[in-house]
Amino acid sequence: MKQTTLEQAARLVGNDQIVTIGGTLSQRIPAAMVRELARQGVKGLHLVKASPGFDADVLAAGGCLASVRAGMVTLEQPFGMAPNFRKAAERGELEVIENACPAVMASLQAAAFGLPFQAVAGFAGSDVPSIAPFATVRDPFTGNDTLVVPAIRPDWAILHVHEADVRGNARIYGTPVWDRLMSRAAKRVILTAEKIVDTSHFVAQPEMTVVPEIFVEAVVHAPSGAWPTAVFDRYDIDEPAMRHYLELSRTPEGFRKYLEETASHDRRALGVAA
Repeated sequence: MKQTTLEQAARLVGNDQIVTIGGTLSQRIPAAMVRELARQGVKGLHLVKASPGFDADVLAAGGCLASVRAGMVTLEQPFGMAPNFRKAAERGELEVIENACPAVMASLQAAAFGLPFQAVAGFAGSDVPSIAPFATVRDPFTGNDTLVVPAIRPDWAILHVHEADVRGNARIYGTPVWDRLMSRAAKRVILTAEKIVDTSHFVAQPEMTVVPEIFVEAVVHAPSGAWPTAVFDRYDIDEPAMRHYLELSRTPEGFRKYLEETASHDRRALGVAA
């Protein structure tokens, strides 16, 4: 059985490790786990993700990040930029490896396939290859120059899912975004789940399994575990809670208060939007 507590699962993530985090922007972020990493004071994390948002901002506010490799970092409308990430970047507290979303995912795809690099297209006329870790190789079939990106194999993929069993099988309803790929690219996976279900559910409908147990190290039962971000068909973005976070996290003292307030991820305690 792989089920454990949020605190124990977070302790698996060590300083200076590479992490990729599921969901995107303000959708299905494993927020409970992200906050717990900040509570535990993990340092030096290297975040690799096409489009982080709330996750990158919380980890930046907690001083947890050494670098972020991403195509964009934003909290979306109506919240705008990710202010704590931006402040940390401007102060030089973390390295921003500017990239493009498809290129970030191509690096993870190379890792998932066991390849040293992955070819990418669509960058003609772009400045991105001059500032991001791209290289040019000669296509052996056409003789043309081809852009490639290196494989990136995260130590951990941290994903929030709709359903999981105690063995580590997981389902995501609606779009899985890049979570399926992340689970194959990373060395190990930590799952937080809205609901723990019996393994018979996965046996009856194996085609619904997005993440199989062979990749998973730990499973945490975390109802409302993506709050204040949204989970398809479960709950929407909690805008008042997001604004409350943004207000408190303006100062280190306020951010510590926020982490204390959100130690529980029970819906009734958190006021999750219906």
